[in-house]
Amino acid sequence: MNVLNIAGKKRETYQVHLEYSLLWESALGIAAVTNKRLFDTLEKEKEFERLLEVMPNDLSVELKYVEQNNTWKCLLQLLNYYEDNYELETFTTYIEGLSEREIRYICLPFIGKNAQNIRKRASDQDMDSIQVLKELTYDNHFFPDYIEFICNVDVLDLKKHLVSVISKWFQEVINPASDKIANILKNDFKTKEIMKEKMGGEEFVHWVTGGINYVPEPDVKKVLLIPQLTYRPWTIESYMEEMKVFYYPVSNESINPEDRYVPNYFLIQKHKAIGEEVRLKMIKLLYERDHTLQEITDKLDLGKSTAHHHLKNLRAAKLVDIKSSKYRLRDTSIHSLHKELELYLNQ
Repeated sequence: MNVLNIAGKKRETYQVHLEYSLLWESALGIAAVTNKRLFDTLEKEKEFERLLEVMPNDLSVELKYVEQNNTWKCLLQLLNYYEDNYELETFTTYIEGLSEREIRYICLPFIGKNAQNIRKRASDQDMDSIQVLKELTYDNHFFPDYIEFICNVDVLDLKKHLVSVISKWFQEVINPASDKIANILKNDFKTKEIMKEKMGGEEFVHWVTGGINYVPEPDVKKVLLIPQLTYRPWTIESYMEEMKVFYYPVSNESINPEDRYVPNYFLIQKHKAIGEEVRLKMIKLLYERDHTLQEITDKLDLGKSTAHHHLKNLRAAKLVDIKSSKYRLRDTSIHSLHKELELYLNQ
């Protein structure tokens, strides 16, 4: 097909950046261990279960507060604004030095350029703006309550909690294996930096995230890619001002760089996912067309909880996603299965 562009406007694009740090890993660990919705799909599920059994009481209390108020979101927001080195002490000092208005504003979610003034007024505890911000985020399962919390919490108590929970988590979970974790993140960072020079931005984001097709958006100038171990196999997405953030799972090759017999994590998950009869039926069903959860349960004679469990596994394996309340097959992931297996066999 020959296309003549007479619009006079270039297609939107974005710059891709990579960062890694033990602080990101700490904040994501706190998020993961308090996220009951995804807990049973995490690679570290058993490790986290053992950890929770021996968790010091003071850290358990802080994590309970995180679970109740989603303050893991505060830590990730703050890390995105934090521009110093990635040392725990300087980060906690940064938190303690923020004004009441600054910390409320930073912790409130970014929901678009047009809502920034509302976000600013909400950080000043303007009741009308708080209500508008909650209404604008009604379709997010935790944002409205989180916004209410951030705008009304005692800031000194919030600061004390944030400093305490990340410091205690760092001491109990990160420090004992800090060298190992740092080396894995560094290995992945270096590998991705090399590949970034060989790919276009969208292609690179798709490859790094295990299949996310992120097309340029008008207000997004930068895509930040952050490797993480904690949330494997999930890629966590977030928006900041003029920036999209992907916390992506490090590859198996980065964990075991000297062992050529170690397969890619998503290769394993995909084959595990299609190796179960119910999930294979779901794949065939979605190959024919997109379906709602109700349609899937009706056609396969399944309970909703059972269907939802299998669909979570298919989504974790990057074989299925959901759009407009309908599950759909990720055709590219299915068609590339044999290529990924061939790549592994020849590595």
